[in-house]
Amino acid sequence: MNRFFALFALLLLALGPPAGAAPAPGPAPLTIAAAADLKYVLDSLVTIFHRQHPGAKVSVVYGSSGRFYEQLSHGAPFDLFFSADADYPTRLQQAGLTVGAPRPYALGRLVLWSKKLDPNKLGMKTLLDPQVRRIALANPAHAPYGRKAEEVLRHYRLYGQVQPRLVLGENIAQAAQYAATGAADVGLLAYSLALSPELRRAGRFYLIPAAAHQPLQQSYVLLKQAQGNATAAAFAAFVASPVARQALKKYGFSF
Repeated sequence: MNRFFALFALLLLALGPPAGAAPAPGPAPLTIAAAADLKYVLDSLVTIFHRQHPGAKVSVVYGSSGRFYEQLSHGAPFDLFFSADADYPTRLQQAGLTVGAPRPYALGRLVLWSKKLDPNKLGMKTLLDPQVRRIALANPAHAPYGRKAEEVLRHYRLYGQVQPRLVLGENIAQAAQYAATGAADVGLLAYSLALSPELRRAGRFYLIPAAAHQPLQQSYVLLKQAQGNATAAAFAAFVASPVARQALKKYGFSF
């Protein structure tokens, strides 16, 4: 009799679970809110992460850091927040909306980019060229790259002269779009976007000296929703890995 039950159990194992049985749950999905300057590098990092974690489901939404801060403050359903500064993640932590402290991941840089001019010839004085009628930058009210762009203009004592010609994008990606499509003649853009294949082909840029503005430290943080999410924890750790840092360097970030 015991032999019969043993054989019966082996048969059930071979046949697998009964029809209609619920499959074993997979890893929890990961939803990331990310600053628009990270579009190309973070897409690359997600691809690498998927190779290391084949079952992981990762989705990324790009936008303005300040807008994300407002949404996250009101409970927007994200697991990880990659900001273009360190201030917004810190404020979320202070509000008790994070799991642990923010972690710095890179320093950002700015460029002066143009589709029709070569900004390397005159540097920031390019903005005084009569051909430059519109200058694109991200809205300083809620975009860290916009605030740094304004800081650069004040550093070179150009802000008063060019302020009437400024065209503000909702985020740094929209500012890049204005410059790339000709809606603006030049753009004060993220170095990471200027190194993208599209903008490399479309125009030229001048790398603005880092001394022209205070360091743009960028940080990320795990949000309350990520509590117990193994995929979120794994991705947060992955961002600090050598392979992730190499990808960030490729797009102009430093540490």
